[in-house]
Amino acid sequence: MRKRLFSLPTLISFAVAALLLLFLATRLDIDFSSTWATIRATNPALYLLALLVYYTTFLFRGARWRLLLANAGVSREAPLPSLWASARLVLLGWLASAVTWFRMGDAYRAYAYSLESGAPLPRTVGTVLAERILDVATIFVLLIAAFLLLYANAEDRPSTTFLIVGAGLLVAALLALLVLHFLRERVNRHLPERVQRVYHSFREGTLSSFRQLPMVVLLGLLGWLSEVGRLYLVVQSTGLEVGLGLIVFVTIANAILSAVPITPGGLGIVEPGIAGLLALTLVGEDALSVVLLDRSISYVSLLIFGSVAFLLHQRARAARNKVLASLAQADDRQPEAT
Repeated sequence: MRKRLFSLPTLISFAVAALLLLFLATRLDIDFSSTWATIRATNPALYLLALLVYYTTFLFRGARWRLLLANAGVSREAPLPSLWASARLVLLGWLASAVTWFRMGDAYRAYAYSLESGAPLPRTVGTVLAERILDVATIFVLLIAAFLLLYANAEDRPSTTFLIVGAGLLVAALLALLVLHFLRERVNRHLPERVQRVYHSFREGTLSSFRQLPMVVLLGLLGWLSEVGRLYLVVQSTGLEVGLGLIVFVTIANAILSAVPITPGGLGIVEPGIAGLLALTLVGEDALSVVLLDRSISYVSLLIFGSVAFLLHQRARAARNKVLASLAQADDRQPEAT
């Protein structure tokens, strides 16, 4: 992992996303003046409240990750991050996912924490994998709940594609967990001794994370509800009417589409997908206005505040390096003193 997040491949991916958005904008029969009028009429207080609610998700997710790190025994080898530092590292990871392909932010967060604290990277990555498995399970439950809320109304009933994708992700996550749990000895026999130690640390970090499960699940659910609250408040700020079931469904669909590795953060993929779902109950111009307002929070503001988190990470990393250098100098002077 390099210090620079905005590398040439990242800039190229942004260009691809911009071209995709331009192509869609020129092909859709949308009255953009009407969309802009809806955006201009947005209630600023509710919009700012949506922004505030959105960033509580990082507090909940940071608290959950801190608990997973404690469950995995990371604190035996490095100090646990504070709640604030955990939230900052989660935000930093989301920034990395927003500007790179393949959601590299999850791995980058573990790497950043390791640089700041000296925590064992394999065990830390294991906690991130456990977090992803928990998120997939929560996503599937919320998708089912939203679909049941929408099922009574055939006109607003979305495609079952997202349910199928969610079920597929859940099955894949559970299979990965079962492989880690039952095939330890078989895997170890085929690995060099050094790699075995890394694999053991990663495996223990993953499986041990599932302790204190009720609290872990609650914090994860609160994190997702913060995102649902963001979209709900964005819709309310426009004065438009969208049912709660569809808002929950759109929020989860947003998360699934954001993981598509074609563009960074799903840019150019999320927007038409979410607009299409909102068009089940809104006209195209209104659906687009909600999407643009929502993405101004979940993507544009993320770039801004995530960049601040990156600068704070660099500062924390430099502070640790300074401490390590001081300790090394003290060790070098010790023989002379004796």
